[in-house]
Amino acid sequence: EQVVAERTEVLPVAVAVTPSTAKLVTQFFQAEGQALPDRDTVIRSATSGQIAEVLGEKGQDVDAEAPIARFETAEREADVSRARAQLQIAQRDFDNALALRERGVATADRVAQTEAALATARAQFTSAEEALSNTIITAPFAGRVEALSLDKGEFIPAGSDVGRIVDNSPLTVTIQVPQQALGQLDDGHLAQVLFITGERRAGTVTFVGTTAARDTRTFLAEIDIPNEDGVIPAGVSAEIEIPVAEVVAHFVSPAAVSLDQDGALGVKVVDDQSIVRFYPIEIVRSQIEGIWVAGLPETAQIITVGQGYVSAGETVRARPDPASQVANR
Repeated sequence: EQVVAERTEVLPVAVAVTPSTAKLVTQFFQAEGQALPDRDTVIRSATSGQIAEVLGEKGQDVDAEAPIARFETAEREADVSRARAQLQIAQRDFDNALALRERGVATADRVAQTEAALATARAQFTSAEEALSNTIITAPFAGRVEALSLDKGEFIPAGSDVGRIVDNSPLTVTIQVPQQALGQLDDGHLAQVLFITGERRAGTVTFVGTTAARDTRTFLAEIDIPNEDGVIPAGVSAEIEIPVAEVVAHFVSPAAVSLDQDGALGVKVVDDQSIVRFYPIEIVRSQIEGIWVAGLPETAQIITVGQGYVSAGETVRARPDPASQVANR
């Protein structure tokens, strides 16, 4: 007897879906940088002589114009006294010449000579006073003395480097901006900076360069970070996040992302007629748990299981993803 097989209806492929609603997400420009002091300079002696007293020490926080060291002043004080005496004599000679000219005794040439001598005496006196004031080495600005190489009794030539002072308040964090991201940054943008020491601080973009580095084709940008307490040292590395835009995006698992026939990155969803739709996406932000993507409808049933077995335009049987239901409880 011939047996006739009955045809059975082929059911659509079953897939698991997760409902998703778009949210407003902040886009960040991320980079790595280095913290630099606001000011860093050497301390130099303005004159030569023997050190009489060292008033500062390495590691000390000092104010602007604070004395660091003092030279022997006996010779400079003697020079000031001589210059003052010469100035007094020149002033008296000039006054006498003026008085004699008024009586018709002295000539105009005599007055001019004494006036020139008076000007020379004034210049010598000013120079002597400046030389005396230079016998005190002072801090050029408020900061921390990072180095100091002075000893009492040591002879120091004029212009010698005797120390180094650093101002870490505020800190300047420098980053390199790729040319394709240059238009996203501008002066005044707020930034979040995480230092390798664990400190997190808010800062402000104060400079964005307009000339690219020849080797890397990147642009220098600077961020000012308040550091009044001096906790953050200069020279440490840091991670920077700068909010640059807000976009509407969905949060999806990377496993839900697939490629179409043309190699475009996208996500497959199921519409109201149970038909698979493929939407090209743009990754807005990445996190450890997943990624934020733009390009999907405001609400979507994202295929999370079985997307590799279905194609766009195909009718499927959609059921809720148990894993997403547990996660949302």
